[in-house]
Amino acid sequence: MHDSVIVLEFNELTPRLMDQFIREGHLPNFSKLRAESTVCVSDAEEEAPALEPWIQWVTVHTGLSYAKHGVFNLSDGPKLDVPRVWDMVSEAGKDVWVCGSMNAAIHGSSIRGLVLPDPWAVSVRPHPEDLFRSYYHLVRSYVQEYTRDKPPVTKADLLRFARFMVTHGLSARTVVDTLRQLARERDGKSHWQRAAILDRLQWDLFRHFYRKTNPALATFFLNSTAHYQHYYWRNMDPHSFELKPSATDQERYADAILFGYRKMDEIVGECLKLAGPDTTIMLCSALGQQPLLKYEATGGKQLFKPVDPMALVRFTGISDKCEYAPVMAEEFYLYFKDATAAEEATRKLLALRMGDGAPVMRAESDGLRVFAACAVTAMPAADATVVLAGSNKATRFSEMFYAVEGIKSGGHHPDGILWIRTPDRTHRQVLRKVSLREVAPTLLALCGVDAQGRFSHAAMPEVTGSPSLDGGPSQAAAEPGRPDRLVRT
Repeated sequence: MHDSVIVLEFNELTPRLMDQFIREGHLPNFSKLRAESTVCVSDAEEEAPALEPWIQWVTVHTGLSYAKHGVFNLSDGPKLDVPRVWDMVSEAGKDVWVCGSMNAAIHGSSIRGLVLPDPWAVSVRPHPEDLFRSYYHLVRSYVQEYTRDKPPVTKADLLRFARFMVTHGLSARTVVDTLRQLARERDGKSHWQRAAILDRLQWDLFRHFYRKTNPALATFFLNSTAHYQHYYWRNMDPHSFELKPSATDQERYADAILFGYRKMDEIVGECLKLAGPDTTIMLCSALGQQPLLKYEATGGKQLFKPVDPMALVRFTGISDKCEYAPVMAEEFYLYFKDATAAEEATRKLLALRMGDGAPVMRAESDGLRVFAACAVTAMPAADATVVLAGSNKATRFSEMFYAVEGIKSGGHHPDGILWIRTPDRTHRQVLRKVSLREVAPTLLALCGVDAQGRFSHAAMPEVTGSPSLDGGPSQAAAEPGRPDRLVRT
């Protein structure tokens, strides 16, 4: 067994794009990692009735299928009161470093190590909170409100963030990349690349604390390339779509997805240097993407967010005080003082209609909160109105909502990337698709932690070289150098 593991959680990287970009010579570090790894395709299809990363990552971290964990929305991870892999490693007396893992939670009252939640988290705080406060506030604000010209941060916030990074891993490379990015943005065409700078800052922070704490298990999550795939698949592959991108958009975004993979490839290269000779590296994407074609007849999927969330609340006639918390894309929460107020707010949000009677909002209440989003997915006419059913209230849609820049053209696919580079650096190709439920027990085995019968799925014998942890039969693995032949371990 190997007692130190780094998990690169690169959300929604797609197997066929990875293969293509490696074949074309764009990704030397991914190529090296793959050549030294057990290579699998993970399968998310069995895990849930919907493919959403905030569902599948809970499966990765707990070993539970969606049917058992039941976590359906982003930021609902803490509602599941079961241990994650980092809790189990911590319980075994080993240090952990959880850096940005999606929909994460801490089981129990303490953990042995560091936890930085994903930027969409609502009820999970960093641990220790004082350590990460200056960093987390700014990154969270930028990620949640990236569609706005000016995220809600002050100069004082920026100064505290800069001071924190200078003493917590800021690298010369990141400084240079940031200055170059700001210079490029003067042309008004390169703002979309800014997400790669946030990735660099997160990597600097991860590397700093990894070296300082030497954890047995470290996770590092990034989402930028998933975002690029969602919005620029049409530009990468215009032939697959009826609606063609404009020449201007094509000039700007044709290589946006490749840009994302290349930037992650740079981080993989630095991770290969960071990991010691006895450290296992796992690359996991949980799921992948594919062209999103179902909205072509209406001009592609357009997302909308409220211009002023509290103005939307007032227009619907919601009188109870509430707090607004953005999540991802068009989705947000409203928090109320009691469940009755939340239920009434849901009813009023659902009463909003377009002039033709189509619903404006999706909304559901859950205790003290309402989970809501604009339900409109096609650009309305310029004079389109929003009306409140049962009243005379009406307003222009454009006064209440603004369009998120870009038409969504990438959708989820159940096939994901799962590569595991153990210290022996032997290349194997696993022909069967690997269930996401196998990841958690495999991680425990690689960290040298006894699963204690927690899982219905066993650790992957292709990686651990051991029989099933629950006493079941071992599974088939590809013989080294013979990807066309399965052998038993």
